[in-house]
Amino acid sequence: MSWFPKKCVLVPIDFSSASDEAIQTALEITRQPGEVHVVHVALLPNFIPYAGEVVSTVDPERWLQLAKTHLADYLKSRPQFAGVCSKVIEGDAGTRIAEFAGEVHADLIVMPSHGYHGVKRFLLGSVTEAVLRHAPCEVLVLRRVD
Repeated sequence: MSWFPKKCVLVPIDFSSASDEAIQTALEITRQPGEVHVVHVALLPNFIPYAGEVVSTVDPERWLQLAKTHLADYLKSRPQFAGVCSKVIEGDAGTRIAEFAGEVHADLIVMPSHGYHGVKRFLLGSVTEAVLRHAPCEVLVLRRVD
């Protein structure tokens, strides 16, 4: 197995501070920025609960457009990431990241781990764990830096 260089590296981001590190790492192990695919998975809500009642529905198209705009602005504000490919997809983050890796024929997935444990991990789940179980390629999990 050869680690370097990769032709297609997928980087799932959640806009946390660890997202920058993951994109930078992916850029370091590819030949050119166009080989890095930055993806954000949007979980589309069907309603907004407020005090136990549904107060309005959320337009899924509007929600996706907001996520796309946020991703574009995020990358634009970081000129060091110019040239990377980007996409917003919808669904369950763990499974969709693994599926999308197959769709783009990724050689590697680079993703940060938040390092949740205990109750927080139980409540929030582990996207990284789901990706590790279902990914069609190698996964590089970056250690959380506090």
